[in-house]
Amino acid sequence: MQLRYSFRIEPSPCQRIALARAFGCARVVFNDALRIREEAHARGVPFPKSGDLSRQVITEAKRTPERAWLAGVSAVVLQQSLRDLDTAYRNFFASVNGNRKGPSIGRPRFKTRRDNRQAIRFTANARWKITDDRRLSLPKIGEIRVRWSRELPSVPSTVTVVKDASGRYFASFVVETDPEGDAAAWPDADGFQGVDLGLTHFAVLADGSRVSSPRFLRRAEKKLRKRQRELSRKERGSRNRDKARVKVARAHARVADARRDFHHQLSTKLTRENQAVYVETLAVKGLARTRLAKSVHDAGWARFVDMLRYKAARYGRVFGQVPRTFPSSQLCSECGRRDGPKPLHVRTWTCGNCGSHHDRDVNAARNIVNEGIRHTMIVAEAACETAPTTPGPGAPAPAG
Repeated sequence: MQLRYSFRIEPSPCQRIALARAFGCARVVFNDALRIREEAHARGVPFPKSGDLSRQVITEAKRTPERAWLAGVSAVVLQQSLRDLDTAYRNFFASVNGNRKGPSIGRPRFKTRRDNRQAIRFTANARWKITDDRRLSLPKIGEIRVRWSRELPSVPSTVTVVKDASGRYFASFVVETDPEGDAAAWPDADGFQGVDLGLTHFAVLADGSRVSSPRFLRRAEKKLRKRQRELSRKERGSRNRDKARVKVARAHARVADARRDFHHQLSTKLTRENQAVYVETLAVKGLARTRLAKSVHDAGWARFVDMLRYKAARYGRVFGQVPRTFPSSQLCSECGRRDGPKPLHVRTWTCGNCGSHHDRDVNAARNIVNEGIRHTMIVAEAACETAPTTPGPGAPAPAG
């Protein structure tokens, strides 16, 4: 399994200038290649091949006075910028043809220096390395100090240097993990847990425990409003406006970092302590159109579910999602009777069949884990039935 490990880096002033030059060169190559392809599309001719495009916007461009400064950065950075353009087009065409899962992807757009995120990528061909004193050595940039928070599980294959909207720099390493080693890293668990996600409580578990919703954005709204007012009063194009913009970006970054840390801690706890974790599929896109939109985005359910999914796959746990059409709040978790829909203000109810008294959210979490286990068993039985059988020694060969 490939994972991405991100660490904060602290480039010196000279290194920041070199990184800004690399960001700009990668951006120019990307825009030049995009312009050539868009012009070819407008003329109705086929897109130029990647090799021809690389020769035109990199090799030949370096020999011209207008693009001679492209030679000041690593050639791998420029090549990877073209790979990013190819990936953007593949995702766009897959989205148009309906072959891509998730939200639709638009056409690749031109990049600008005002983008919130600037990034360059180095592969092994660039001969970057981690030095003996734990610094990141990048070609034509130098050795950069890294804030190591943990050890890398293996030798990374690529490193991406990112500058975010708040002016922070990060080094993102892609590493390959050992599935057997990861599965043995955590102790064995035999529990099955259902998770009912919500707004009042971020998560209600099948065992009756509740996880309060931190509401990071709501708690930071007062400071964010103040920063936004300061930004709106600054003259456009001035240095003071740029300073105010960075303050707003840093305030939002603190909220995002706190939310991400909360998601990581909770997802790790659930997957470590249980063999199987089941959640309900939520219509986040639809809920984001309601009056609860800010609270829905503040909760970050989709990111949390993604963390549960990849951590379960990495450490040998089972993760499943029950369909959104499953009536988790209408079924009695004891006898299975369906009592019908209930208004949101009804938080407790009594089953008319068996007389069991239920908390709405805890009952939903129990129904989710029961449905998840049932679906997992069905999938396992179907896999056993369709698995090919290997004839034993001495068995007759199939007729040909």
